[in-house]
Amino acid sequence: MTRVNLLLLAVAIACALGVITAQHKSRKLFIDLEAGQAEAKRLDEEFTQLQLEQGTWSTNKRVEAVASRSLGMQLPQPGATRVVTLGAAPEAAKP
Repeated sequence: MTRVNLLLLAVAIACALGVITAQHKSRKLFIDLEAGQAEAKRLDEEFTQLQLEQGTWSTNKRVEAVASRSLGMQLPQPGATRVVTLGAAPEAAKP
Protein backbone atom coordinates (compact mmCIF):
# COMPACT_ATOMS: atom_id res chain seq x y z
CA MET A 1 0.00 0.00 0.00
CA THR A 2 2.85 2.37 0.80
CA ARG A 3 4.38 1.85 -2.65
CA VAL A 4 1.10 2.69 -4.32
CA ASN A 5 0.80 5.87 -2.25
CA LEU A 6 4.35 6.89 -3.12
CA LEU A 7 3.72 6.19 -6.78
CA LEU A 8 0.53 8.25 -6.73
CA LEU A 9 2.37 11.06 -4.90
CA ALA A 10 5.11 11.06 -7.57
CA VAL A 11 2.51 11.14 -10.34
CA ALA A 12 0.67 14.02 -8.63
CA ILE A 13 3.93 15.98 -8.24
CA ALA A 14 4.81 15.35 -11.90
CA CYS A 15 1.37 16.53 -13.00
CA ALA A 16 1.65 19.65 -10.83
CA LEU A 17 5.05 20.46 -12.31
CA GLY A 18 3.62 19.93 -15.80
CA VAL A 19 0.77 22.35 -15.08
CA ILE A 20 3.18 24.95 -13.70
CA THR A 21 5.46 24.61 -16.74
CA ALA A 22 2.52 24.89 -19.16
CA GLN A 23 1.21 28.00 -17.38
CA HIS A 24 4.64 29.61 -17.45
CA LYS A 25 5.05 28.94 -21.19
CA SER A 26 1.54 30.22 -21.80
CA ARG A 27 2.26 33.48 -19.96
CA LYS A 28 5.54 33.99 -21.82
CA LEU A 29 3.81 33.43 -25.17
CA PHE A 30 1.02 35.83 -24.21
CA ILE A 31 3.58 38.51 -23.29
CA ASP A 32 5.31 37.97 -26.65
CA LEU A 33 1.94 38.21 -28.41
CA GLU A 34 1.11 41.50 -26.70
CA ALA A 35 4.54 42.88 -27.56
CA GLY A 36 4.06 41.90 -31.20
CA GLN A 37 0.61 43.49 -31.29
CA ALA A 38 1.98 46.71 -29.75
CA GLU A 39 4.77 46.78 -32.34
CA ALA A 40 2.25 46.21 -35.14
CA LYS A 41 0.11 49.08 -33.84
CA ARG A 42 3.16 51.37 -33.62
CA LEU A 43 4.21 50.47 -37.17
CA ASP A 44 0.67 51.05 -38.44
CA GLU A 45 0.64 54.51 -36.86
CA GLU A 46 4.05 55.28 -38.35
CA PHE A 47 2.83 54.12 -41.77
CA THR A 48 -0.18 56.42 -41.50
CA GLN A 49 2.09 59.34 -40.57
CA LEU A 50 4.39 58.57 -43.52
CA GLN A 51 1.44 58.46 -45.92
CA LEU A 52 0.27 61.83 -44.62
CA GLU A 53 3.77 63.25 -44.98
CA GLN A 54 4.08 61.86 -48.51
CA GLY A 55 0.79 63.50 -49.44
CA THR A 56 2.03 66.81 -48.05
CA TRP A 57 5.36 66.65 -49.86
CA SER A 58 3.82 65.76 -53.21
CA THR A 59 1.17 68.47 -53.51
CA ASN A 60 1.30 70.42 -56.77
CA LYS A 61 1.78 73.72 -54.99
CA ARG A 62 4.80 72.45 -53.06
CA VAL A 63 6.38 70.81 -56.12
CA GLU A 64 5.93 74.05 -58.06
CA ALA A 65 7.45 76.10 -55.22
CA VAL A 66 10.49 73.81 -54.95
CA ALA A 67 10.95 73.79 -58.73
CA SER A 68 10.91 77.57 -58.96
CA ARG A 69 12.98 78.22 -55.83
CA SER A 70 15.60 75.46 -56.01
CA LEU A 71 15.81 74.76 -59.73
CA GLY A 72 14.96 78.19 -61.10
CA MET A 73 12.11 76.78 -63.18
CA GLN A 74 9.13 78.87 -64.17
CA LEU A 75 5.88 78.41 -66.01
CA PRO A 76 6.09 78.96 -69.78
CA GLN A 77 4.56 82.09 -71.24
CA PRO A 78 1.27 81.57 -73.11
CA GLY A 79 2.88 82.69 -76.39
CA ALA A 80 5.65 80.13 -76.06
CA THR A 81 3.24 77.22 -75.73
CA ARG A 82 2.57 75.11 -78.81
CA VAL A 83 -0.20 72.57 -79.10
CA VAL A 84 0.70 69.53 -81.16
CA THR A 85 -2.08 67.32 -82.42
CA LEU A 86 -1.64 63.76 -83.56
CA GLY A 87 -1.73 63.29 -87.33
CA ALA A 88 -1.34 66.95 -88.22
CA ALA A 89 1.46 67.85 -90.58
CA PRO A 90 4.10 70.17 -89.15
CA GLU A 91 3.84 73.76 -90.41
CA ALA A 92 7.49 73.88 -91.45
CA ALA A 93 7.00 70.90 -93.79
CA LYS A 94 4.16 72.57 -95.75
CA PRO A 95 5.26 74.10 -99.10
